[in-house]
Amino acid sequence: MDHPRTKSLISKAFSVAQEAALEAGHVLFSHLRSHFQISKKGRINLVTEMDLEAEKIIVDRIRRDFPDHEILAEEQGTQPGSDPYKWIIDPLDGTTNYAHGYRFFCVSIALEVEGQIVFGTVYDPVTEELFSAKRGEGASLNGQPIHVSNKEELINSLLCTGFSYDEEEIRRNLKLFDRVILRSRAVRRDGSAALDLCYIACGRFDGFWELSLHPWDRAAGQLIVEEASGQVTALNGSPCTIYDAEILASNGKIHASMVELLRS
Repeated sequence: MDHPRTKSLISKAFSVAQEAALEAGHVLFSHLRSHFQISKKGRINLVTEMDLEAEKIIVDRIRRDFPDHEILAEEQGTQPGSDPYKWIIDPLDGTTNYAHGYRFFCVSIALEVEGQIVFGTVYDPVTEELFSAKRGEGASLNGQPIHVSNKEELINSLLCTGFSYDEEEIRRNLKLFDRVILRSRAVRRDGSAALDLCYIACGRFDGFWELSLHPWDRAAGQLIVEEASGQVTALNGSPCTIYDAEILASNGKIHASMVELLRS
């Protein structure tokens, strides 16, 4: 990936990702309180026509410049490609929030090259905040560098989590929630893993865990945390990839305490 041609392609793709995220985000925001079709993918798992519209905007924008790249998108699934480049897209992370007019949702786009995430971008159209990171180059919010918090004790930390749509996983996380909330300052559950991870990266949250994520939920946000000097592992502290369901992300300083608490 150090080849000049590869670096140039990744730089161009990064610009395309940001353009696509902004375009899709603006469309989502403009239709936030309008009437749109809502369907169910499961008992409580929703999809709206705006998920599909935003995804089409992003995919069409990518295909204009990179027609041979593989794409993994939440709604359309995998679209094979011949190049070693895979785009990982969540067109609307926080669909349930969006469907109810709760203003915590985002667009998330990442690029994987030969098994490694090389950049990620997450756009919140409500606050007009664009979080981005390129591997080895740090993380930013609207072009300004960001860094994780310096909290060192759980009891002084603001944490966050997310809940699966699976009943057994919900019950499992409720046990963890009950345990963690008694040992921290507070725990939030806002319903968008990508934004939760970005809030870790910029120091608004100090730690985050979730049990049932998909690659598109975490690919961009995970890199943004890491590039903001945070730490991302499995719940037991072992290494993880974006294809693992469980995640523990933190500022690094409270990570060992969170691992101990979640494993106990």
